Amino acid sequence: MSRIGRAPITVPDKVKIELSGSDMKVTGPKGSLEKTFHPSMTIKLDKGIITVERPGDSKFHRSLHGLTRQLIHNMVQGVTVGFQRELEIQGVGYRAELVGKALKIAVGFSHPIIIKPVPGISVVLDDPTHFKVVGMDKELVGMMASKIRGFRPPEPYKGKGIRYKGEAVRKKAGKTAA
Repeated sequence: MSRIGRAPITVPDKVKIELSGSDMKVTGPKGSLEKTFHPSMTIKLDKGIITVERPGDSKFHRSLHGLTRQLIHNMVQGVTVGFQRELEIQGVGYRAELVGKALKIAVGFSHPIIIKPVPGISVVLDDPTHFKVVGMDKELVGMMASKIRGFRPPEPYKGKGIRYKGEAVRKKAGKTAA
């Protein structure tokens, strides 16, 4: 049996779970999330503990078992604590600023790039070179952070660009004079 899939999920007191078949709605202090899971997975809620069971031992059901459990855990964690990805900008003249809810970044192009966050996601600016993508849906937070990083990923010669905080960028040696 999957070690991740068989681990029970403890639901905090401030979280309300609505379960109907393979549809689940999780409501907490930060908001609510809804998701439809594969109908072959059996989701049980008993006295504040959620368990996920699979019908068989096929490779498909084994992989779906752990995935379903982790998605439910992320929903519960998202409505209570939330998720965030920290990004940093490195490079001379590279910076970010907030214009309303949109993020305006200047990263070496002839024009600034304006990125409007998807609903449920917000951007928090710590200083002009450090910011966070914050939200309750882990998938959307990661997607938004990846989209922002994709405008100017770190280049291997000087390391300039947008990177995740703590991301290691392998640098290449430049040309050498003959």
